[in-house]
Amino acid sequence: MDIETVTDSPARRAADETVRVTRSTCPYCGVGCGVLIESRGARIVGVRGDPDHPANHGRLCTKGSTLHLSAEPSRQAATRLLQPMLRHDRASPPATTSWDAALDHTAQRLADIVQRHGPQAVGFYVSGQLLTEDYYVLHKLARGLIGTPHIDSNSRLCMSSAVVGYKQTLGADAVPTCYEDLDHADCVFIAGSNTAWAHPVLFRRLDAARARRPSMRVIVVDPRRTDTASVADLHLALQPGTDVMLWHGLLHLMIRHGWIDADYLAAHTQGFAELRALVQDYPPELVAQVCGLQPDDLLTAARWFAGVPDGWPAGVALPRAQRLRTLSLYCQGLNQSSSGTAKNVGLINLHLACGQIGRAGAGPFSLTGQPNAMGGREVGAMATLLSGHRDIANPRDRAEIAALWGLLPGVDLPAQAGLTAVEMFEAAAQGRLKALWIACTNPAQSLPDQTTVRRALRQVEFVVVQEAYATATTCAWADVLLPAATWAEKEGTVTNSERRISRVRAAVPPPAGPLGEGPWPDWRIAAAVGQRLQALLPPRAGGSMFAYATAEEVWNEHRRSTIGRDLDIGGLSYALLEHGPQQWPYPVGAAQGRPRLYEDGRFATADGRARLLALPYESPAEERDERYPYALLTGRLRDQWHGMTRTGTVESLFGHAAEPCVDLHPQDMAEAGLTDGDLVRVRSRRGQIVLPARPSPDVGRRQCFIPMHWGGEYLGGLHADEGLARGVNALTVPATCPRSRQPELKHTAVRIEAAHLPWQVHAMAWLPAGEALRAQQALRPLLAQFEYAACVPVAPSGGVATAPEENVVALWFKAAHPAPPPQPDWLAQLGQALQLEVADIARYDDAPRGQHRRLRLQRLGDEVRLQAFLLAGQARSRAWLGALLRQRQALTLPVAMLLMDLPDPVGLQIKPASRTVCNCLGVTEAAITTTLEGLTGTAEERLRALQASLRCGTQCGSCVPELRRLVTAAGLSTVAAVATETQP
Repeated sequence: MDIETVTDSPARRAADETVRVTRSTCPYCGVGCGVLIESRGARIVGVRGDPDHPANHGRLCTKGSTLHLSAEPSRQAATRLLQPMLRHDRASPPATTSWDAALDHTAQRLADIVQRHGPQAVGFYVSGQLLTEDYYVLHKLARGLIGTPHIDSNSRLCMSSAVVGYKQTLGADAVPTCYEDLDHADCVFIAGSNTAWAHPVLFRRLDAARARRPSMRVIVVDPRRTDTASVADLHLALQPGTDVMLWHGLLHLMIRHGWIDADYLAAHTQGFAELRALVQDYPPELVAQVCGLQPDDLLTAARWFAGVPDGWPAGVALPRAQRLRTLSLYCQGLNQSSSGTAKNVGLINLHLACGQIGRAGAGPFSLTGQPNAMGGREVGAMATLLSGHRDIANPRDRAEIAALWGLLPGVDLPAQAGLTAVEMFEAAAQGRLKALWIACTNPAQSLPDQTTVRRALRQVEFVVVQEAYATATTCAWADVLLPAATWAEKEGTVTNSERRISRVRAAVPPPAGPLGEGPWPDWRIAAAVGQRLQALLPPRAGGSMFAYATAEEVWNEHRRSTIGRDLDIGGLSYALLEHGPQQWPYPVGAAQGRPRLYEDGRFATADGRARLLALPYESPAEERDERYPYALLTGRLRDQWHGMTRTGTVESLFGHAAEPCVDLHPQDMAEAGLTDGDLVRVRSRRGQIVLPARPSPDVGRRQCFIPMHWGGEYLGGLHADEGLARGVNALTVPATCPRSRQPELKHTAVRIEAAHLPWQVHAMAWLPAGEALRAQQALRPLLAQFEYAACVPVAPSGGVATAPEENVVALWFKAAHPAPPPQPDWLAQLGQALQLEVADIARYDDAPRGQHRRLRLQRLGDEVRLQAFLLAGQARSRAWLGALLRQRQALTLPVAMLLMDLPDPVGLQIKPASRTVCNCLGVTEAAITTTLEGLTGTAEERLRALQASLRCGTQCGSCVPELRRLVTAAGLSTVAAVATETQP
């Protein structure tokens, strides 16, 4: 199919039935994959990887490859915010209104607050999922027009420690490496990143590089044995939060054995003497004890990282030309910490000490969490930054931006850093902020210490939420809701992890709203408020600051702000980007961008020398003790994204991880008398949640793991605010790194105890896709009425749609409580949402004992199938009823027997649903295990035979690391079985 690059034109806006293909960029992680969007008229019908995009060469992960499903009209109609909404008092629900009314109201309220309390009473909390153009206009609105320093991004939650680490050591917030370095590295050192799940396409590139160069070594530093760790040559399963101790211990060994690059240190760095003195206090014996590692593994890691070839003679200096090359990949495990900057600095110290930087295959590579976290830093839309990587405290830097924005003589930008994310909500909770503008992020799900966050949202006078999805929990506190265009509906740019700028293009128009015009691009919303607000505030600029007609005009102004800076993109333009993504810097006159930085050994500091910083190890902000003996770790799931406002609409993405649960080491579970699926109460000093426990040998002793995605949209509990549950961040600690202000989301001290909740509810129903999503939203208040509750879409049996022509989704609601809840309407609410309050259902009720059962059946010719069920009180039949419903089998038992709640009815041969491993092709773990039983040969031969048989892992490849683990496990089981059979 010929690819048409679609631009905004009459031809593009004309609806027709021709399949059009639009080049754009994936809206998920920072890999920045190119996508080809297939559309027919105003409807997206498919998406595939762009083979010409240098970030992914045609590959997509499970999330990217299902983007078209999330854009399906019935799902969009059920979840999208399509029209501005206003509420004039907090006691009333928001009402639909026109764009003009919403924008006028927003400008008037902000002007009133600024006039009464001053500009510093206003805070903006924005997002790494915004486009660069969106970010730029919001920053200009906050600092330029209103004059508040308080604008921060949710990138504070993922990248600020990496930013400060780079700036304090190398002199600039600039990743010095590129993806191509994976093809040249001799050692890849992955720290604090489950790359196989968080950045799957990049991990597949690493996998391909290892296949071409089997001598490559991979070291993974992670407390958990993740899919990434499972493929490592050396897994350093350190104790949570001890990374700085490990870095200093490795440098101690490098110095002791003469593996540092003394010539490079002397020529290109400063500060090594102080660092050398510090690391003498970190001998391997101490490091091994604190980190929980073996001394021999420390020595191996130090030698491989330093690039010492096998057999290199002891005491002989290693010339740079003969040193093997080490590339480090790191992410939230380092960043989300009260020692986040020290962790980043310590790792960069290792690179500088060994000269592992400034050449192909070597350098510190921080992996960006969000699609445009780097773009936001480029335009200064964070509390500690200014446009073009300028310094807020520098009068000259402020004057340059003031001149660019046309500020009047004598009008200055705020000279101090603003409140960062956690600080901003703490200030709002204390009444120091009077207005919050929240754009494209969901703090009522993602920020730590939800008690404080929600108190802030209640306390603040005026809350603006600029959002694409009405399902985001934060929308519940909005005084004004401004609907934003989203992926495939807007124009602009993003910058990925390797400093590569890609175009984002609109394939379809935003859907229409009930009053006419629907969502707007984020930059246009901010500009429209800015135009109104400029007329209401004392003059700060000559002429209109927001007279933009297109996103390209915003981009061109941003370009001018970068000229002469380290990120100079003066030579880039939309026209040039039409030929493909480009890396910065790209100054005027350049023929291409620069893939690697610091190849000449000159850094972005005043004297050109990198800084080695001696920052000592400090334990996590909240250490484990007798009352809270477990370390709670959080992280990502393979198939979900952040708060799941988009991925959560695609039921097949729940096949790999079906519900919220907590992973515990099997020995910890055994000692606590817990079995798989038992409900446990996880309690921290700030809150508690109840959820099922799952045994996992991949988690260390006295550690537990809960994915970051499970917010109050999916996981309930009595401890709620305004009927909305808090999710996993009811537990997390608000402590931040003192240098980066990034919160310590990765480590919280908790205790875990069995939750004795004998009265249970289990309900499941097939519903049309849009109705299922609406039912899920309608049930959110019900989640807050039980000690434990969860509501999730169900992945189709086998991972693929069971009946695509019906466009139906199974919704699963489950809850537990000490006794039937006192609220009398819960049963009617649940039954109505799941269409179990209709006339033609089978029912059983014993209200005094709290026992209720409902069945909805469907007759197809001579067959009868189960369409929905509800079990309350005793729920012993939940497993086989759920399997019967999901697999859509014809009923062979009398309806009366289905109502009897039997644990295992005779003659009913129904296998429980198996977890989906390959989401693309719907291949389950059971199918893989069965196939492996008949395969022989080496692990690689069995993997290839498995893929040839089932085709799993042959599409996006996200499941390949898990396939390798299953192949290995099957091999070990076979060996054990043979050994047992041959014993006398």
